Amino acid sequence: MSGRAQLMWDEAVTGYDFGSGHPMDPVRLALTMRLVEAFELDRGPLEVVAAKPAGDSTLRLVHREDYIAAVRRASADPAAADLSYGLGTADDPAFAGMHEASALIAGQSVGAAEAVWRGDAAHAVNFAGGLHHGMPGGASGFCIYNDASLAIARLLELGAERVAYVDVDVHHGDGVQATFWEDPRVLTISLHEHPRTLFPQTGWPEETGGEGAEGTAANVALPAGTGDEGWLRAFHAVVPELLAAFRPQVIVTQHGADTHFEDPLAHLAVSLDAQRAVAEACHDLAHQYADGRWVALGGGGYAVVDVVPRSWTHLAAIAGGRPIDPASMVPEHWRHEVFRRTRQLAPHRMTDGRTPQWRDFVDDGYDPADRLDQAVLATRRAVFPSHGLLP
Repeated sequence: MSGRAQLMWDEAVTGYDFGSGHPMDPVRLALTMRLVEAFELDRGPLEVVAAKPAGDSTLRLVHREDYIAAVRRASADPAAADLSYGLGTADDPAFAGMHEASALIAGQSVGAAEAVWRGDAAHAVNFAGGLHHGMPGGASGFCIYNDASLAIARLLELGAERVAYVDVDVHHGDGVQATFWEDPRVLTISLHEHPRTLFPQTGWPEETGGEGAEGTAANVALPAGTGDEGWLRAFHAVVPELLAAFRPQVIVTQHGADTHFEDPLAHLAVSLDAQRAVAEACHDLAHQYADGRWVALGGGGYAVVDVVPRSWTHLAAIAGGRPIDPASMVPEHWRHEVFRRTRQLAPHRMTDGRTPQWRDFVDDGYDPADRLDQAVLATRRAVFPSHGLLP
């Protein structure tokens, strides 16, 4: 296997644009790539690669043919968007070129999966991806094609027998879970804000997989307001043990940055520094349990200047084997670029100034009256016995 890491990037992914005023502003992708370049990660640590768009045969690995046809129609004529497929809604307004932009993002994630499986790269990152709400037959939650599901499906097509998907976006990874609900070859783990308080109102701990795949879906429903300590405690209380038991050949991770305390669409209180710590943990877990095979995707994140570019640049740097010191200053020319494009002031450092700490759930014990510990215990009780683990 190559020791190199790939960063999947084609400037045209910024064409995934739902229009002015929509929270998913594609400037977040452009600014992330410019910050990656400002730290010169593209000049050695990362090989920048542009994959081709996903073709219909690839899209059909996950999506229904009638849905793909509906996306194509809406892409050619946004006024023809079919609401029955989730197209033309407030969350997923139709736009010209929607199919092409969505297929291009999907192609980058599929290309990342292929590179890692074939040994062309140890790690591959597509921060434009992670569109985890897309369903086989419909759009949902800002997501047209589900590139995460497509990457996993392609890995299975190439011969992978066990793929683990770890989703730390603030929203439940419902589309990926639904796609592989009855497939015992795929373990989906999602840590997210509790469905009582956030879209898509799924991801309860009792959702553990369909018939023949019991225990292959794990959901940690975190109380609103959860911060660094609780978030990291929950991650380490669930993810490593399940990965050790499942023995994945590849790990696919989704790093939505909307867990951040500045994100306008959700209610967790996680710092950039904790997000960076989880990215490092995912990297380490890939080496520990999957021979280093790691596909890392972006996801949500709507603080498009202050949070997303820094979070995903840290992710890319970790994948490239050259982590950025959180205390590093943000390059001045990038800050000028931010102001030029957004008229917003950019952050000065690559940190929120936090040093995240967490207590181990097993070694340090748990408090049955604590809401965070209750959430963790509910997941462990629902899923761990299926893997021969004690809750």
